[in-house]
Amino acid sequence: MKEEKMHIINKLFNNETIRTVWDKEKEKYYVSIVDIVGVLAESKEPRKYWNWYKNKLKKDEDFEVSSITRQLKLIANDGKYRETDVADIEGMFRIIESIPSKNAEPVKRWLAKLGKERIDEILDPTTSIQRSIDLYRAKGYDEEWIARRIKALQERKKLTDVWKENGIESGTEYAMLTNEIYKEWSGMTAKEYKEYKGLRKENLRDNMTDIEVLLTDIGEVTTRELAKKHKPQGFNANKRVAKIGGEVAKNTRKDIEEKLGETVISKENSLNYKYIDDVKQLEENQKD
Repeated sequence: MKEEKMHIINKLFNNETIRTVWDKEKEKYYVSIVDIVGVLAESKEPRKYWNWYKNKLKKDEDFEVSSITRQLKLIANDGKYRETDVADIEGMFRIIESIPSKNAEPVKRWLAKLGKERIDEILDPTTSIQRSIDLYRAKGYDEEWIARRIKALQERKKLTDVWKENGIESGTEYAMLTNEIYKEWSGMTAKEYKEYKGLRKENLRDNMTDIEVLLTDIGEVTTRELAKKHKPQGFNANKRVAKIGGEVAKNTRKDIEEKLGETVISKENSLNYKYIDDVKQLEENQKD
């Protein structure tokens, strides 16, 4: 499955993250088996449990798991992409049937709902928009912020559409061009910006201040309009335009900071929790 033909999504089941991949070409979900097994077996080491269990299935039931699974690169907790066993929803039901668990029925209902949601979204795209709005409301964002966020998603789509017309197709190149805009006005890539704000998987824009969002908008909209007008072809030409878009946002940032007398790059985020560096914590505990 080519990268540009799939979309990686994190879905939550009872506050557990279940990594899913939407294959645009086949129009189906692939779900991380390790994540599902972790919920079913309530195991602290779901990867080890899954490796043991699939060998057990082959031995006891003569069931070759590879017939209903495949491997895709999914993002791990450390932010790196690793080959991970996945199955489509039909295959996942087969796996669930083989693992005795009190959580089996709730997981089945969740998977069934997952499949239905996607069908609903294909037939009526507004359902996905409404789902996003409801999720933001549940997180405590006000209506004005939500309206701006939905509009920003639409504007972002306009930018990627222009890039696509100019010969940019892979998700990796989209991300690299976006980084050019960010680096120019903020001095950081999107990943560095997230680390600065104490984020991991969370969306960067959802954790920006109003001014940071404004500067992001200026950089992206300027890039889009320049790309529409000059129609640069290929990655390098579009990279130069993205840099110019970022420069416009950087100049705006300088003007704002001059008037405020302080930086507008903020460590502020919208999280109601804080990550702990496990390695650092372990070292400190050992010292104590």
